[in-house]
Amino acid sequence: MAKSSNNVFFFLLLLLHILVLALCCCFSSAAGASSQYSTDFIRASCAATRYPSLCVRSLACYAAAVRRSPRELARFALAVSADRARSAAARVAGLPAVPPRSRSGPVRDCLENMADSVDRLRDAAAELARTGRSGSPAFAWHMSNVRTWCSAALTDETTCLDGVAQATGGKAKLDPAARAAVRREVLAVAQVTSNALALLNRVAPQQ
Repeated sequence: MAKSSNNVFFFLLLLLHILVLALCCCFSSAAGASSQYSTDFIRASCAATRYPSLCVRSLACYAAAVRRSPRELARFALAVSADRARSAAARVAGLPAVPPRSRSGPVRDCLENMADSVDRLRDAAAELARTGRSGSPAFAWHMSNVRTWCSAALTDETTCLDGVAQATGGKAKLDPAARAAVRREVLAVAQVTSNALALLNRVAPQQ
């Protein structure tokens, strides 16, 4: 009798173990499918940007948090742009290719443009957080402000690129290597900002 009870106990324990493993596998598969679903959403959204491959690379790690929401995707895109603008400004300020005599004039102006760009991207992100309920009367107005701030940030970055490209003479002259180094840093920021603006343009009132 005791032996029979033990057999039943071990059988139930084995059945419970199998059930737990099955549930774990189901949850794991569901999580994986959900993550892939969100990644596919990011890839499809990025197809509408000017630099789709860069868009996917910079935002794929946020797939789980995006939850297939165009507004959330745009929010992360703004955060990526602001972070990269801040990092690029720090790298430009310390580039060994830029001689000390050239850290005024176009380079100084460029750094000021980049600082303005960071501020405007932060303003855009803050305004996006204030859009409130989708479909509300103020939604379109807030979204217009968000796009304006993001567009202004892109203008700052483009102004920086233009100023550095024209620094070919005078005391603030930059040699080709220095111009290329600054351009590489700022262009990378301008590209992610351009992508962020394109993603913002995909946010509809009901989203």
